Amino acid sequence: MDVVLLGTGAADGWPNAFCRCAGCSDAARRGEFRGQTAALVDDALMIDCGPEAPGSAVRHGRTLAGVAHLLVTHGHPDHLAPQALLSRSWAEPEGTAGGLEVIGPADALDQCRPWVAPDSDVRFRPVAAGDRIAAGDHDVRVLPARHRVFSDGDAVLYDVTGPDGARVLWACDTGPWPDDWFGAVRGARFDAVFLEETLGDREEISRWHLGLARFGRMLRGLRDVGAVTDRTGVVAVHLGHHNPPIDELARRLDLLGARAGHDGEVVRVEAPSR
Repeated sequence: MDVVLLGTGAADGWPNAFCRCAGCSDAARRGEFRGQTAALVDDALMIDCGPEAPGSAVRHGRTLAGVAHLLVTHGHPDHLAPQALLSRSWAEPEGTAGGLEVIGPADALDQCRPWVAPDSDVRFRPVAAGDRIAAGDHDVRVLPARHRVFSDGDAVLYDVTGPDGARVLWACDTGPWPDDWFGAVRGARFDAVFLEETLGDREEISRWHLGLARFGRMLRGLRDVGAVTDRTGVVAVHLGHHNPPIDELARRLDLLGARAGHDGEVVRVEAPSR
């Protein structure tokens, strides 16, 4: 499974264009820019589509024309920019995948419907935590998120298994899980985990996101149930400027057994040999 990170930043990206904090100044000096977090999986499945994701795909030499399924985690605007559906409708029909299924919480899908014509080839499939569906050749399990737009349950996470058996956890956005939620991924032995780490050392800002301390606790919970093993690649995404400067962030993530993702990076996820 190939996972292209179209963006690895928080809602305001990193650096924040309006900010001169140490983290933003360091990232700008390095020329290390992170757009809003989204991913393209095997050129056929997309996870989230904020306003920067289509342009990011083009800048990184990718096309979204083959995307047949879009997994939406929730309706916050950095994760869902439904005007992309209008842009898609202007493409030449022979250049697209031949239909798009938009999958996500019902409230998020309702934000998309006004952007789709009655005769469109876009279909909507509402899901909730606990569901399991097929998205083309990918098997998708829907997991709960400790996050919300307006009400509990209107944000989800995804457990995605590719046709070759490679399995990833996409956990963005979420606050820390309660203990009883970890049973849903017991023994999963993910090959890769993409886990949000928004707040750095400023976890008091929001209970709906992870900072470095909560990120570490979340990983311990996943390890305790066998969802993360010694061979699981753990990639921090949804990184914001409340984190320390990049070198210090890398050091602290390494202590937790993780690393920061980078925009445009292609993460090759391989299932263990059988």
